[in-house]
Amino acid sequence: MSPTDAEVPPAASNGDTASRIGPHPGYISSSNQYSSELKIRRMLKDNGCDPAREDNYRLQGVQLIDTVRQHLNLPVRTFDTACTYFHKFRLNFRDAEYNYQDAALASLFVACKVEDTIKKSKDILAAAYNVKNPEKPAASDDKIFESPGKIIIGLERLILETIGFDFRTRYPQKLLVKVVRSILGPEEGKSFFNIAYAMSIDMYKTFVPIKRTTFSMVMALVELTARMTGEHLDKVQAFVAQRRQYSRPAVLETMLDILDLYVQYHKSTNVGAQFDLNRFMDIKIALNTELEKEFISRHMYYCNRCENEDTPPATSGSGTSPTATASSWPGDASMRRTARGQDGTMRFVFDPEAAREEQDTVAQFYNEEYEEYEVEVEEPIPPPRYEHAEGGGGRGGYRGGHGHHGSRDRGDHRRGGPYGGYRGDRHYRGRRYH
Repeated sequence: MSPTDAEVPPAASNGDTASRIGPHPGYISSSNQYSSELKIRRMLKDNGCDPAREDNYRLQGVQLIDTVRQHLNLPVRTFDTACTYFHKFRLNFRDAEYNYQDAALASLFVACKVEDTIKKSKDILAAAYNVKNPEKPAASDDKIFESPGKIIIGLERLILETIGFDFRTRYPQKLLVKVVRSILGPEEGKSFFNIAYAMSIDMYKTFVPIKRTTFSMVMALVELTARMTGEHLDKVQAFVAQRRQYSRPAVLETMLDILDLYVQYHKSTNVGAQFDLNRFMDIKIALNTELEKEFISRHMYYCNRCENEDTPPATSGSGTSPTATASSWPGDASMRRTARGQDGTMRFVFDPEAAREEQDTVAQFYNEEYEEYEVEVEEPIPPPRYEHAEGGGGRGGYRGGHGHHGSRDRGDHRRGGPYGGYRGDRHYRGRRYH
């Protein structure tokens, strides 16, 4: 079967057959489950967020998610997933481009689909409206929810692209029940668990859920609850000594992040109203003293010099170019703004190692290989112009300084005579592309 005309590569002008350029390989986007404190601060700085306003929007957004999910009787795992998506979305987009309330409700809408607690967008909007206006409740089929419903559906696509279609999240409450029962037993740990559970809800008002593992979050909640109540701290330490996966720097950072929330926003939390503010401050001082004694950094993987350096401007796309170097890691869709390239397709890869191997394979076809060479070329010198001079000089006399171009007699005494010869050898350097 002979190939069609469309399959035959075009012929080059010099007679050689030019290689056919195939389709664009597209862009790769890979999600990242964890982010460091330095990365979060850089993204907030790139977005131009005001720290005070950012904290206020974050607290109000998480509180709105918690209120609406309680009104709809949704499980706590849906709340955990919605808050995780909400934090990642706000780190990826500027506050001026959306309303934080719409982002919170859209995150809850996506979380309901992920956790199989499906609710319509108008149901979530109606619940949020009825919570704020209990005296005038509205049904979900009311016309006032048509325009906001379109906004939530539009934000849903942005959230999916932000998380890179990676729906994995962590549920610390499930492990918290097992740990408290292992330390204190089913009966003795009820009051202890109630405080730790309320603290786990407050924890999602910080960036801890996108920074730490489930075990680190749970152990920070248990130890902080023991320090606040003044009970069972020795049992918690004995339990910790038997766990190899325990990381003390990660737990200290988590506890200090939660304490910062309680100290700065004492009345905006569930546990803050149950204890005195001085109690939180005393625990924070004790933990900071431990950090200095053990020479542990306040934040893991933190560099003061890197934070002070001017960060490069944020890229417009989260996908990684196929021509990237082999040492570059795949793009982080959860931490950078998502935008598709016009000449390629955005593909979401869950495994970062597989994405990097694919980049290395594709990059081989986009590297330009060349070699330098030198060529000696003899360049002929053009003969000078001769005209008949007026008033003598004989036939073929040289006009001299009164020539057509007004040039003077150069007295060409170079080798080869006035009518020819060569200027000499010149060296030319060029590149030959393969």
